[in-house]
Amino acid sequence: MVKIAPSILSCDFANLGEQIRLVEQAGCDLLHIDVMDGRFVDNISFGPVILGAVNRVTDLPLDVHLMIMEPEKHVRKFRENGADMISIHTEAVKDPLPVLREIRSLGALAGAAINPNTGMDGIVKYLHEIDFVLVMGVYPGRSGQKFIEAAAPKIGTLRKTINERGLDVKLEVDGGINPSTVQEVARAGVDIIVAGDAIFKSRDPASAIRELKKLTTM
Repeated sequence: MVKIAPSILSCDFANLGEQIRLVEQAGCDLLHIDVMDGRFVDNISFGPVILGAVNRVTDLPLDVHLMIMEPEKHVRKFRENGADMISIHTEAVKDPLPVLREIRSLGALAGAAINPNTGMDGIVKYLHEIDFVLVMGVYPGRSGQKFIEAAAPKIGTLRKTINERGLDVKLEVDGGINPSTVQEVARAGVDIIVAGDAIFKSRDPASAIRELKKLTTM
């Protein structure tokens, strides 16, 4: 079954704890935390302190997406503050492998994230060293963008490669996911769907989660 990961970047930060409890009670499977440094992407979001605050109010797994340069300097701190999954961008480092191995050594699941214009060759050679691939459906750095259709066939190709190699590597998609696009990525073989505005900007976030879950099974 496809898992739903609300992105707290889109939540109401004046009511962060309440928003987390709402989506937790609605049946989401994990929480997605987008970390931006103003270097790899233009915007700045939050760091380990906010992650620690989230960790204190939920038992959900925490999926930390590092959209930052020099992630090797920060993965330990994020793990110490509750990250269960940590993804780094292959575009942000010369060699992702040492960082991915460090994430695993710290006891977290290691993920490699790729932008829409990044080819898959660089990710395929690391499949045996990672736990998940995060495919971006938009260019990272800001919410509310339209889903880039080329992401779905990329997911399909990765799913085929992973299955052919007999690997236990999950596929995650982030960006532009809503009721109009969720079925396409689900059919392509994704395991985890990140949704921000589609959940937290809706009138009823709980109903939005239930709708997304239902659509992934159709």
